[in-house]
Amino acid sequence: MGGSAEELLALLRDWDAATDPEPLTIQTSGSTGRPKRVVLSRDAMRASALATEQRLGGPGRWVLNLPSTYVAGVQVLYRSVVAGTEPVLLGDRKLIELGPELDEVDYVSLVPTQLIRLMRDNPPDGDGSTLEAFRAVLIGGGPLDPRVRQDAERRGIRVVQTYGMSETCGGCVYDGLPLDGVEVRIEDGRVLLRGPMLFDGYDGEPDRTARALRAGWFHTDDLGHLDGDGRLRIDGRGDDVIISGGVKVPARAVAAALSAERAAVGVEVVGVPDDEWGERVVAVIEARDPVTLAGIRDLVEPRSWAPRQLVVVKEIPQLSNGKPDRVAMRELAMKEWR
Repeated sequence: MGGSAEELLALLRDWDAATDPEPLTIQTSGSTGRPKRVVLSRDAMRASALATEQRLGGPGRWVLNLPSTYVAGVQVLYRSVVAGTEPVLLGDRKLIELGPELDEVDYVSLVPTQLIRLMRDNPPDGDGSTLEAFRAVLIGGGPLDPRVRQDAERRGIRVVQTYGMSETCGGCVYDGLPLDGVEVRIEDGRVLLRGPMLFDGYDGEPDRTARALRAGWFHTDDLGHLDGDGRLRIDGRGDDVIISGGVKVPARAVAAALSAERAAVGVEVVGVPDDEWGERVVAVIEARDPVTLAGIRDLVEPRSWAPRQLVVVKEIPQLSNGKPDRVAMRELAMKEWR
């Protein structure tokens, strides 16, 4: 899908009202490599929108604060169509500039970086209460640091952490619990999903579709487990496991350990090719104060997981949808190593 948010909203209204519409095709972000073109039926999109509405406690008015060309932004628009409400399209405005309009909106979807920066730019002792005004603030597109969530909830921000992807029409598990109609299974550590909001396949890629969709289950690239309460916990991505010196290093676990560095605003961990180690563990840190490689290595156990390179950036590289750009981070790490 392409076009402005206004154009897409009009197209979605026509698409929803059509008798037998063609499916949508939405391109993934390609955060770890080649993007995919995901085919989504109206039935799947509507099932997702209605399940979200039910979980959040009813229909409401949404603010679009994400690119409208990726699934999270498209769903903000389509949920509005299904609910019969008029979304707030920010355009060139910032969320904190909405002012009195905040009294008329209910929901917003953000990525973790947006939440962090909005809380930083709109402190609790300030004049505004932007995020506190929403009935729910949905956070998706990547892991949310538990400390950030605690800070948000102490401020009265009603955070809902979502898990999903383009292939599931966006979020399908909220705060670890599947939406109605969604099933979650763990097979060999990998997350499998089933439900009415699954995609039809990848456009023009039957082999890739056959590998991902098997016997009605979508085999994701994510690793996870179910905790004692039956909630889904994501441990990382299969392609986030870095093989360094023969040791399997889970990038997400290392990033979680490094987040204890008080100077760190944002942390990502990637692997890059290395003549000696096979892959070199690299920490990419957005920091407000100086940090050192020796200092961050001391935060990681076992020691064999500790980064061997530190890249300090002003801001974590991001794709247009706000997700970390892991390809750009790997390129930056390799350039600095030379």
